[in-house]
Amino acid sequence: MLHLRAVPCSPLPGRLTEGPLWDDRRQEMLWVDIPEGLVRRAALTDGTEGPDLAPVAALRFDRPVGAVALCASGGLLAAAGTSLLRLDEGRTVAEAVELAAPALPDDGLPRRMNDAAVDPAGRLLAGTMAYDESPGAGALYRLDGDGLVTLLDSVTISNGLGWSPDGSRLYYADSPTGRVDVFAYDPESGGLSDRRPFAVLDRGVPDGLTVDSAGRVWVAVWGGGEVLAFTADGTLHARVEVPASHVTSCAFAGPALDVLVITTATEGLDEERLRAEPDAGRLFACRPGATGLPTNRYADR
Repeated sequence: MLHLRAVPCSPLPGRLTEGPLWDDRRQEMLWVDIPEGLVRRAALTDGTEGPDLAPVAALRFDRPVGAVALCASGGLLAAAGTSLLRLDEGRTVAEAVELAAPALPDDGLPRRMNDAAVDPAGRLLAGTMAYDESPGAGALYRLDGDGLVTLLDSVTISNGLGWSPDGSRLYYADSPTGRVDVFAYDPESGGLSDRRPFAVLDRGVPDGLTVDSAGRVWVAVWGGGEVLAFTADGTLHARVEVPASHVTSCAFAGPALDVLVITTATEGLDEERLRAEPDAGRLFACRPGATGLPTNRYADR
């Protein structure tokens, strides 16, 4: 098994940074700071101690942003608040267009969008959660036309979406279960079937994830201070140490897609832990000897 260590690569710490995404068209890194409603962009460069991120721009929405995706039209799709918003290229945040919102239960529980990703056919999948993390209050949806189709209900914290290289399997985490599940995925319809456990964590809970070109699944471990990589049969392949306990997500980036960029959070850390983890909330990176899948997955919008 490989043992690796990630180093800080962003100068700006965030409260709950998430959803790293490589934009191959602009050759830039995107990520969100969920409660701040921020979408950040940065150029990936080689620093003296490893990969580095130089901030380029930031967008601030008027609601939390769980994730962003690239649109085929050139804009962005943001899973923000309880809606999916399209921000066309050259437009301001105030000009974002609401595409869809789920029909939420009338139970008084405030909810928000969380992780989201685009499948190989250009469909967006996005999940929700309750702010207080009430069990079973979230769901996983697929954007179809102008509406959302429910794929899974009774989810607590919808997280970690990634597809196998051939698109036939979907990896998914409902974080409090402590495991990553795998589904058979129908590339034609976007339907799910044959759910089964893929990897069970021995500490922390699974958060965001990504899949590399060899089919290995890289899982961010919230509360574990690491990213774990599993082969397609569920065997542990690598452990990436991150000097921040709340690791939230990861993605491959760079022209060769050989840099693993990792997001972390300060959310939920008390003052003692913050002193012990001065780089918490920053982004980290390493070169793990693997490459990501091509990032030409654009939402069909």
